[in-house]
Amino acid sequence: MLKFNKHRRTLEQEEYHYELQDVAEPNLFRATFPYTDIPKIPFNNRVVPMNPPEEIWMTDTTFRDGQQALPPFTVEQIVDLFVLMHRLGGPQGMIRQTEFFLYSDKDKKAVRACMEKGLRYPEITAWIRAMKSDFHIVKEMGLKETGILTSCSDYHIYLKLKKTRREALDMYLDIVRAALEEGIVPRCHFEDITRADFYGFVIPFARALMKLSKEAKIPIKIRACDTLGFGVAYPGAALPRNVDGIMYGLTTLADVPSAWIEWHGHNDFYRGLTNATFAWLYGCGAINGTLLGIGERTGNTPIEALCIEYTALRGTRHGMDLSVITEIARYFEDVIGYKIPPMQPFVGAHFNVTRAGIHADGLLKDQEIYNVFDTQTILNRAPDVAITDRSGLAGIAFWLNTQLLKEKKIEKGHPGIARIKDWIDEQFSAGRVNVVSDEEMLDLVKKYIPEYYPNHK
Repeated sequence: MLKFNKHRRTLEQEEYHYELQDVAEPNLFRATFPYTDIPKIPFNNRVVPMNPPEEIWMTDTTFRDGQQALPPFTVEQIVDLFVLMHRLGGPQGMIRQTEFFLYSDKDKKAVRACMEKGLRYPEITAWIRAMKSDFHIVKEMGLKETGILTSCSDYHIYLKLKKTRREALDMYLDIVRAALEEGIVPRCHFEDITRADFYGFVIPFARALMKLSKEAKIPIKIRACDTLGFGVAYPGAALPRNVDGIMYGLTTLADVPSAWIEWHGHNDFYRGLTNATFAWLYGCGAINGTLLGIGERTGNTPIEALCIEYTALRGTRHGMDLSVITEIARYFEDVIGYKIPPMQPFVGAHFNVTRAGIHADGLLKDQEIYNVFDTQTILNRAPDVAITDRSGLAGIAFWLNTQLLKEKKIEKGHPGIARIKDWIDEQFSAGRVNVVSDEEMLDLVKKYIPEYYPNHK
């Protein structure tokens, strides 16, 4: 059979329709996941076409997956972060949805408080277990969509749920039907998809969901969950680990619209953002993440990184206010008390701070030489230097010009700069290991360059 692909405008051979393979023993892909060794990355050299959707966006799980990794947020903190997320995503809703637990009174209070803000974006959705009894909570809260945990690897089906694939599939479809009967959009979380039998379970399950969706005339979304961060985006890598192949299979073999697919990745192998980007490029509409990448173990894909990546991919911010990224980071540290790793991109204290004198010299001459972009304009964060024995004359001058001086500027050849450098060198020669504080720098300026001291008349 041949069918016309409207997106690529070519005739293509219709793929084989995959049926559920209800195997007697679980397929744990032991050659790939030996457990007693590092997981392997096999290749089959099957390369699928890049197929980015017309529209891509982000969804959030800060208040569900993210909050599981931190002391619980207060209701006030949740509302504040919700508003900051709205401002970051902008009026076009680039951060389109955010999901909540609904099980405790505090969960429900937080949802109601956020709903009272009257913001269109991010839309509030729920997360529930694959249990019919949970649907009454979703309906009671007046939410239109909920995530449903539908684990799809044999690790979960056989070892955790103690079911066969057929039993798991029937249970999941029964829960989805219950959601559809209530008029609720189900979002099926394909947990552990990167260790699942893609052709023997994932595709048959996805096709069954699309059939139910067509019958009910209600969208059924699929969140592809890279639960342990096993996904890879290398061209020609084999399933089930290949992100490109997962997106191609869902959109082409199961006919799931890109707008109904989310990618939810973890960062266990440092691939969180890369996998998310490739999911977008190969057919995924939405990427699910958290503010600052908080989440279980190594965390989720950072929302702020996705905002930057979207801008780089599409050439527009599409209404996003990227300066809010800095406000969010400060809120986490100053209000919530969360210590952001200083080297974390875009939000860490040392993100655009240099200690090397040669880099500081470049910044002193032109910030563009060693700054990734205009961080002052875009993120409301000026580049900075940390003063150590490696900062050199240029680093000291740059600190003065950016931290202290407004109108007049000082050159690194000023004799007072050399005296300050001598003091710093003596300190570190004597065994000092910590950076020179701003207060110490002010004292040094007062002593060696008094004409530049703030209170100088």
